[in-house]
Amino acid sequence: MMDAPTADVEIDEALAARLVAEQHPDLAAPVRLVANGWDNAMLRLGEQHLIRMPRRLVAARLVEHELRWLPELARHSPVALPVPVRAGAPGAGYPFVWSIGPWFDGVAAIELDPPARREAAPALAAFVASLQREAPADAPANPYRGVPLVERDPVVGPRIASGALDAVAERAALERVWRASLAAPGWAGPPSWVHGDLHPGNLLLQRAAGPLAAVLDFGDVTSGDPATDLSAAWLCFDAAGRERFRAGLPAFTDADWARARGWALAIASAIVETVGAVSTMGRVGALALAAVVADVADVADVADVADVAD
Repeated sequence: MMDAPTADVEIDEALAARLVAEQHPDLAAPVRLVANGWDNAMLRLGEQHLIRMPRRLVAARLVEHELRWLPELARHSPVALPVPVRAGAPGAGYPFVWSIGPWFDGVAAIELDPPARREAAPALAAFVASLQREAPADAPANPYRGVPLVERDPVVGPRIASGALDAVAERAALERVWRASLAAPGWAGPPSWVHGDLHPGNLLLQRAAGPLAAVLDFGDVTSGDPATDLSAAWLCFDAAGRERFRAGLPAFTDADWARARGWALAIASAIVETVGAVSTMGRVGALALAAVVADVADVADVADVADVAD
């Protein structure tokens, strides 16, 4: 199971089974807890369905975003998405909206090392490309994803300076990457759809080292700068995988990829700060931080990166 912050609401199989029996009795089936994610508990319901239940107050509304927007996003996606089939209401002492969606068979990408994820890169690129449409004005707002990268500086800059990441990557190198990303020109297009959380914990492969089966967890879905999702290049893949991912997204500029590197740093550093660097999820963050540093190791200075971005 993925390492996660402490739950605000304890969820178990008995609670989930009771909610299903009370609200969707036609789907009643054995329930088995399969993961406590960052924001949601996931429980398998019979052979065909998955229950998603928010476990943290801060994430309570994220399932509502999935219920509202996943059916629309799935119409354009070249890969499977977990479109909810039922909505659940608070009940049995549980305070949040929850959902029932499809169960996908496959292998969680987070259980594999980056080289074993390379086959997923082309399909993930195609999925990111499918989001490149102007999002509607009522798309979910998210202060942590899709925003201009400079808005993350008050958090990320001090995080780097504090030394919290020193055990993972050299502080000066991280600062250099971050400044270079901030120096890149901003997104010039209209706000596009953004998944917001494309890391290996939210990717399912058809088999070990196989192609992509599904993209999961749309709780952070929002609109804004698509460079947020391009950060998957460093969060999910090794250098060879990054090349395949980038090759599938030719419309993006060097400036977009420079910001994407900053987004990878921002997201990975938050992971390491929250759960450390040695847990399953923490290792994703640590490897991504090492990758963004290595990726610009041959750049002379920030000005050079900004020139390339232009």
